Amino acid sequence: MLLLWSTALGRDAADRWIDATTLPGLVQATATEVRDRDGALLRAYTVGDGIWRMSVTPDRVDPLFLRMLVAYEDRRFHAHAGVDPVATLRAAGQGLRAGRIVSGASTLTMQVARLLEGGGTGAWAGKLRQMRVALALERRLSKPEILRLYLERAPYGGNLEGLRAATLAWFGKEPARLTPAEAALLVALPQAPEARRPDRHPQAARAARDRVLARMVRAGVMAEDSAQAALREPVPRVRRAFPALAPHLADRAAALGPDRHDLTLDRQMQEGLETLAADYMSGRDPRLSLALIVADHQTGEVLASIGSPAYDDTRGQGFVDMTQALRSPGSTLKPLVYGLAFDRGLAHPETLISDTPVQFGSYAPQNFDGQFRGEIRVARALQLSLNIPVVRLTEAMGPAHLMAALETAGLRPQLPGGQAGLAVSLGGVGLTLEDMVMLYAGLANGGAVRELRWQRGTEPGAPVRIMGTRAAWQVGHVLAGLAPPPSAGPPGRVAYKTGTSYGHRDAWALGFDGRYVAGVWIGRPDGTPVPGAFGGEIAAPLLFEALGRVRAEPVQLPAPPPDALLVGNGALPPHLQRFGDGPAEAPALQVTFPPDGATLAADGQGLPVKLRGGTPPYTLLADGAVVAVRQHRSEMLAPVTGPGFTTLSVIDAEGRAGRVSVELR
Repeated sequence: MLLLWSTALGRDAADRWIDATTLPGLVQATATEVRDRDGALLRAYTVGDGIWRMSVTPDRVDPLFLRMLVAYEDRRFHAHAGVDPVATLRAAGQGLRAGRIVSGASTLTMQVARLLEGGGTGAWAGKLRQMRVALALERRLSKPEILRLYLERAPYGGNLEGLRAATLAWFGKEPARLTPAEAALLVALPQAPEARRPDRHPQAARAARDRVLARMVRAGVMAEDSAQAALREPVPRVRRAFPALAPHLADRAAALGPDRHDLTLDRQMQEGLETLAADYMSGRDPRLSLALIVADHQTGEVLASIGSPAYDDTRGQGFVDMTQALRSPGSTLKPLVYGLAFDRGLAHPETLISDTPVQFGSYAPQNFDGQFRGEIRVARALQLSLNIPVVRLTEAMGPAHLMAALETAGLRPQLPGGQAGLAVSLGGVGLTLEDMVMLYAGLANGGAVRELRWQRGTEPGAPVRIMGTRAAWQVGHVLAGLAPPPSAGPPGRVAYKTGTSYGHRDAWALGFDGRYVAGVWIGRPDGTPVPGAFGGEIAAPLLFEALGRVRAEPVQLPAPPPDALLVGNGALPPHLQRFGDGPAEAPALQVTFPPDGATLAADGQGLPVKLRGGTPPYTLLADGAVVAVRQHRSEMLAPVTGPGFTTLSVIDAEGRAGRVSVELR
């Protein structure tokens, strides 16, 4: 009776001792993770102390590894209460006989206790503390929860903690599927993580792995032939980089909080397009950057987003996310103007419109090539990206209506001067690539714009209609008639538009098929000019290649809606046959440079002459002598080298003349 009473008292005292244990913190920071639409890892971030520590649960780990771990480290893990009395007695007996420590008795739970407290294993006081913490852990946590703590905290060399960090660093994959050789190495590493690091001590790592494999055969965990095959597998000799896909978008997600963030991106597509972008920019000016977005215009989900070709490239300011940078969209806004004009009944693709000199107050728009084409079909004016016809349409609608459409669509236009002028339709407004892709997604989606979504699980917003389905289809049909870049396949598969901003600062290409929309921007992040950079030459080929990688076969563009008027100009209603009242009267001819009476330095290269108004072709005279004829551009070079006084005269096709006198020194 006394013995039973003493035993009960001892048990109660032990229970109180265990229950009174102050446990170390069980919750420790793990990496913020950004994943794709299917849960694949895109990017992870180290925790505050620079450690790679990643969340993992036993059900996400290869069962073979778990069997190996328990068999090697603690074969009675699922039976004991934190301390294995059998192993403890065995270790004590072996130590007494040998006069030294022969084998350990540390359970997985005791190892977790050591990892949580960061203590050593040698001193008896430290070992006793681990036993107490282990017993307390077993009372407060389940076996899977204790195993999870081990899987997240075990050291694997350098700044690697936990199984997931190890499998990603040493094998480049998640721990869900491991080979027997990989599992054995991962069992062996935590015992001596620095001495067995595969990248620094491959022989030690291999020997430790092979010992684990041999014991697994003796323990019946794996067959002899499987172990022999595993012995032939090499150990990794280098540490792999952690995934760093979609770095700019991942940074945006991580800024929302230290958590797991699931994006709408497709990892395989993102990885392929990042490689494409880097290859495409290879050999070009290192100060150039690039941005690319691909989205599903039916759902508004972003499938790939590239903010620069190289995130860590300082010369090209790769750290700047150019999908979010305000830039001039150049001619890529013209389709919106035409779509609004179609929707308002101002024009039809077959309507004739004047491409002749015109002036609105002090503003006299010029075509990019300085030429005029007279009366031209609206569809052809859009395909040729002429400036004068689109400005005429903008003036008829009012630039405020264009701005209102942009804002209604949910875009974020920024006006340099604060007030919209006619130049808005030529790119005189700041917009981002994300804005422009959203706009073109709306054109592709029948004129209904929805916000682009990149966060998985967010509810799609209701689409906002900026034009009717007929007008949007007409724009797409016209743009699909553009000849694609060489080797990009036949026309008609992709509706696209290119643009080049003033001073060649931005080269754009945006386009869509029946399912996907994509946008490309190329330029310098600091806004300096890129001489010779045209959207059609450097951005369009990348656009088509990107869309080609998104799908095996192009998704057909939609058929015309029932109310589409598919007739030639002669069959149109009278008010749609010709825009306005016919060709506008050409403004008076002016020589805007050089200024009359100016004194200029003679450089021996000739004298630049710039014109405003008039009707080409122009004839240029210097001191009464004809020096150039049939000039269609509003800029030309007079072969006058000086020094002395010179009178320059220009005569247009209608006989109007402009004249200035200058002195060359």
